[in-house]
Amino acid sequence: MRRLLPLLLVLLSACAGPSATAGDKGGLVPLRLDAADLSRAYTPRRLALLVGVSSFDDPQWRALRFSSKDASDLAAALKDPARGHFDQVRVLTRPEETTRDAILAALRQLRREATRPDDVVMVYLSAHGTLARDGRGELTRYLVTRDASYRAIPQTALSMDALKAEFEQLPSRRRLLVLATCHSGSGKSLLPHELEVELAGIKSGFYARPLEESSRASMVFAASDWGETAREDEGLRNDIYTYFLIEGLGGAADRNADGAVTATEAHDYSRRRTFTFTEGRQRPSAEIMEVGADPVILAGRIDRTGQPELFSYNPRLDGFLLKVDGEPRLELPGGAAVGPGKRTVELTKGDAVLVRREVDVARGERLPLERLLSDAIPRRALSLVGGMMSFADGRSRRELLPAAPQVGVVLRLEDLPLQDLGLMLDLGLGRGRQKLQVAPGSEVPFGYTTFTLGAAVPYLWRWERLTLFAGPRVAALYLGRSFDVEAYSGGQRYFTVSPGVVGGLAWRLGERLELTAQGHGMLTYVVVDGQGQAVGFIGGNAGVGYRF
Repeated sequence: MRRLLPLLLVLLSACAGPSATAGDKGGLVPLRLDAADLSRAYTPRRLALLVGVSSFDDPQWRALRFSSKDASDLAAALKDPARGHFDQVRVLTRPEETTRDAILAALRQLRREATRPDDVVMVYLSAHGTLARDGRGELTRYLVTRDASYRAIPQTALSMDALKAEFEQLPSRRRLLVLATCHSGSGKSLLPHELEVELAGIKSGFYARPLEESSRASMVFAASDWGETAREDEGLRNDIYTYFLIEGLGGAADRNADGAVTATEAHDYSRRRTFTFTEGRQRPSAEIMEVGADPVILAGRIDRTGQPELFSYNPRLDGFLLKVDGEPRLELPGGAAVGPGKRTVELTKGDAVLVRREVDVARGERLPLERLLSDAIPRRALSLVGGMMSFADGRSRRELLPAAPQVGVVLRLEDLPLQDLGLMLDLGLGRGRQKLQVAPGSEVPFGYTTFTLGAAVPYLWRWERLTLFAGPRVAALYLGRSFDVEAYSGGQRYFTVSPGVVGGLAWRLGERLELTAQGHGMLTYVVVDGQGQAVGFIGGNAGVGYRF
């Protein structure tokens, strides 16, 4: 609709022109719209908010040498028409601009300015980081603002939760948060003494990473990995990560040679250079929640079709080595450009090969490596199961059929009919003898046959080897009973189709085998002694499945 609005305005002006006169009350006035003005009005904007906190009111926080310069240098690159060509770059470095309230106010102002989903928005912060226990006693990351008190961190510093909450309220789908800070206790970080003592007693390589909420449309880049030190360098006269980030915006980071430097290209370039410069002591990290899409162009313009790219920022693949045609390319996370055509792609760790696939990639294609992993896992499974079926209420179990065993098969098709949905077909059969209680102390033996045929469309949740599923189910139930007693000799047959629900799980043992279990509940209608009644019908089974 938004793209049609300029055309409707032009048509309206064309239609209004001949029929309106200057003296007509309520007459339509011809509109004269400049095409360039219209284009500017509907072109996505590029906005940046850059914060450098160098000095602090509390003398416990040592001054940083280059935080203000980091923000100013990055601003020059983003405003440069030959590089970032951003429409608006706001830099906060003065003492009155770097308080907690001033930074939050600037973020809210940015939200009012970046109003379109396709606006490009970059927020950069260079400052001290620290850790403290919040009001609930949980370990939380904080950005040290100018007015932060060393003795009252939760009350005066800017928590990462609050920062991300403001950042994720930006209407733009193309937003990037860069944190040139750390929380390790050294470098651009300082921890309260009592917390250092507490963390020193933890038996691990480092304490657990605090969790913050993340939006699926966000990119969050950090100058160092969790527990590592972000450093300034006297020779570079910048934060190390920021220096190489700016260098990459000059075109050096354009790995696929399409004329533009995207956010992930810039981060990967700075990450590799920072790792090398610090001799492996600082490894910048990234949180990219919208896997497979990278719409954030930081510098240049796409003026040609780029080389194919293979990439992953999924934490599940961190540390795996990407090999293309047998040659090592990079250790994930990150991305690499390759030549178009058929390529043999491998993900390995040590001697273990996670996946080896042949792919055919075209110019301009960006292939998430997680897709190779998911494609390598068969999406169909046929399981042999055994279980029980029973009526839910005690009266039906006494008068119709007690709990009875069944054997059967279950066919599960994943990502059908849609992604993250499944189609399940199950068939169960039971046969045996049971007894009905017709009076206290009096039982009637009978033979039974049960047959069930069900179909379900559950939603799938998948983590590593585990798949959970739940959803609606429809099932046909056949129940036959045969009696051979003095009072009655004969048979009864019953058939119905019932709605219900199913839920269960599957655990992959390897590439092909899995353990599976599921339960279902149905609502059915039966006739007992000439009277109809609705009863609940339940069942469950477990078994071994084969993926194919």
